[in-house]
Amino acid sequence: MNFALLADLAAAIGAASGLPFTCERHSIQGGGCINRGYSLIGRDGRHYFAKLNEADRLDQFEAEAAGLCDLEAAGAIRVPHPVASGSRGNGAFLVLEWLNLGGRERPADLGRQLALLHRHSQADFGWWRDNHIGSTPQHNAPMPDWIAFYRAWRLRPQFELARHNAAPRGLLRQGERLLERLEAFFPGYHPMPSLLHGDLWGGNHGYADGVPVLFDPAVYYGDREVDLAMTELFGGYPADFYAAYREAWPLDPGYRVRKPLYNLYHVLNHFNLFGGGYAAQAEAMVRRLLAEAG
Repeated sequence: MNFALLADLAAAIGAASGLPFTCERHSIQGGGCINRGYSLIGRDGRHYFAKLNEADRLDQFEAEAAGLCDLEAAGAIRVPHPVASGSRGNGAFLVLEWLNLGGRERPADLGRQLALLHRHSQADFGWWRDNHIGSTPQHNAPMPDWIAFYRAWRLRPQFELARHNAAPRGLLRQGERLLERLEAFFPGYHPMPSLLHGDLWGGNHGYADGVPVLFDPAVYYGDREVDLAMTELFGGYPADFYAAYREAWPLDPGYRVRKPLYNLYHVLNHFNLFGGGYAAQAEAMVRRLLAEAG
């Protein structure tokens, strides 16, 4: 990290906290596959986590900070408090509260607290601003109808991106059929708009002194099953997590059928970001969903 950027980070932390901050030590941390992460420790012992990327990522950082603020305001589960964001020259940054992750894991607590988070609702599906899923833009214009929202702002944009990225014709053709059949997956089921993490795979949660923590969100209000489905996409969470969630708020029997419908969004996004075998996985999912729809 160059001196000028480090000085800007210190100035932003000082302005946000109301106390001057001088960075005494900084070190590289894991920042995920998109950003670079740094630990910043001040002379007074204050400790922060900074994410860095190119200047055109500033809006993505600001959306992440806004999502963390909404999750924090819900008071259901801990998240790192966003401290400051900004840009300098060709770089953008987001500074977060430092949390010491590790130690004892409490998946049942995580399940109960996620159910409590999902109880937070609003009138419409969506959110007050757009954000990103990974580095893909995610549109959140509010709608009162969940099926219409999921069709217009989740699946259709991913299929359109897939077309641009030369996805197999069979995937695109069957995808259009699926978009026309979404109502078949919701017989008698009318979800309320739940506050979602939005990108809830195993790498986006941890424990700080045994307390569950969520981070790297893609926040919006949607069907709570969306979060639960993604927890099962890449290996799943511990059984205690699911048992505690269901005890706090039982799931509709149709969740089994809708789970792959919701995970299709993320598999398509992985194809659009990384290519490779995700197209074949998405095509197989669409075929099974169409067979389920009848």
